[in-house]
Amino acid sequence: MTEESAKEEILINVTPSEVRAALLENGVLQEVYIERAARRGLISNIYKGRVCRVLPGMQAAFIDIGLERTAFLHASDIAPGDVIENGDEVPNIKDLVREGDGIMVQVVKDPLGNKGARLTTYITLPSRHLVLLPHSDSVGVSARIEDETERERLRSIIQGLLAERGLTCGAIVRTVAEGTSEEAISADLRYTLKLWDVVQQRCGLANVKTLVHEDLSLPLRVLRDLVTTDVERILVDSAPDFTTMRDFTRTYLPDAEPMLELYERRRPIFDLHGIEDEIKRSLDRNIPLKSGGYLIFDQTEAMTTVDVNTGGYVGHRNLEETIYRTNLEAAVAIARQLRIRNLGGIIIIDFIDMEEEDHRSNVLQVLEKSLSRDHARHQITPVSPLGLVEMTRKRTRESLQHVLGEDCPGCNGRGFVMTVETVCFEIFREIIRQSRQFEFEELIVLAHQDVIEMLLDEQAGSLAELGEQSGKSIRLQPESLYLQDQFDVVLM
Repeated sequence: MTEESAKEEILINVTPSEVRAALLENGVLQEVYIERAARRGLISNIYKGRVCRVLPGMQAAFIDIGLERTAFLHASDIAPGDVIENGDEVPNIKDLVREGDGIMVQVVKDPLGNKGARLTTYITLPSRHLVLLPHSDSVGVSARIEDETERERLRSIIQGLLAERGLTCGAIVRTVAEGTSEEAISADLRYTLKLWDVVQQRCGLANVKTLVHEDLSLPLRVLRDLVTTDVERILVDSAPDFTTMRDFTRTYLPDAEPMLELYERRRPIFDLHGIEDEIKRSLDRNIPLKSGGYLIFDQTEAMTTVDVNTGGYVGHRNLEETIYRTNLEAAVAIARQLRIRNLGGIIIIDFIDMEEEDHRSNVLQVLEKSLSRDHARHQITPVSPLGLVEMTRKRTRESLQHVLGEDCPGCNGRGFVMTVETVCFEIFREIIRQSRQFEFEELIVLAHQDVIEMLLDEQAGSLAELGEQSGKSIRLQPESLYLQDQFDVVLM
């Protein structure tokens, strides 16, 4: 089955504190969405905020929308005339907003790490077939709709509906609108226009630092954003959520209702197709390839790097052919992992060096094709003079690693711990430091079992020499709860 004819399936797992959705293509996991009750995503939420700080040098302002951290608003994201109080239509940030102003803003990026949410005043209100742009007069059509005749038909429908109502706002036609009737698009437009009126009224009456409009819950967003003609079925393991989703489809997506199924089997829904195992594997740094090669993912705040290695794959012809085949397999695997892990921002891929230009071109084509069904926008550049492929992928929500994990308390997020030998030498230095500063009768070293064993074996001579120099007894005590590079030197 080709990539273009891939059939999709959506599985939704609901628990009281967490909802997870998995998108599969031909039975293979491609994307994972997680929403926790205590930490719902903020993207598309609309707030009435208060400008608490203006930074002319950065052409930006910090907006208090009632969250733990203030949010960031750049001058380029401020629509003309959109400041609720004391706003002028001058491009400079200090003239667009002033401290204390109230302003309607929408979240375009969730808080990530130590960064606050990213905001815009160019409000967008999505529905099934279109996205309403209240502060724009342009009409766009999704680039994934490739048929030019269909693109023109959809553009004409939207332009005609807006002209009939005498509206100056704009809209973007979504991919799922391909082949949709004018009646369905018109119903969507009526819904979004009504919603915009409600949002404006709420914002006018609300206090600052108030949530004005919240986006749909994850199960309903899945229906709105992910269901296409390629989706064959949607399995939900919660009866109440199944009912809610069925009512939603009856109102807005009648064609999707037959796809909905209530999953009632005893086996957990995410055990189907090995989804739980796939999620766990996606948190690993190393990803093995079927050929024997492997990928190494290193995720930092600045960027993500992916290193491709041949591993035990030696091929059957020559070195160039081996490298080429490994890179082709890696390109497909990388595209899938980027989607599953939801990695965004700058991504650097270090494919194994290829001598032939055709090979380099083919690997890039495979990478681009494998990302063609990705819901996040991306851009791939040609191979650099250093043999690296640089790409960007739109980052709007936290990566899977940030949602499910945290920095290791043992290594403080470094990703490594000191060797046993290094810890032994640290202990020796601490013993010398303590013996020169304090008087004591006995000294106790508390450390990991492996460290204690090395002190009693390979480093026994050095330890005895330290005891002679200090003239004090040194006692060793293993601690099962200590990490490898954790120790204490206690004076008695």
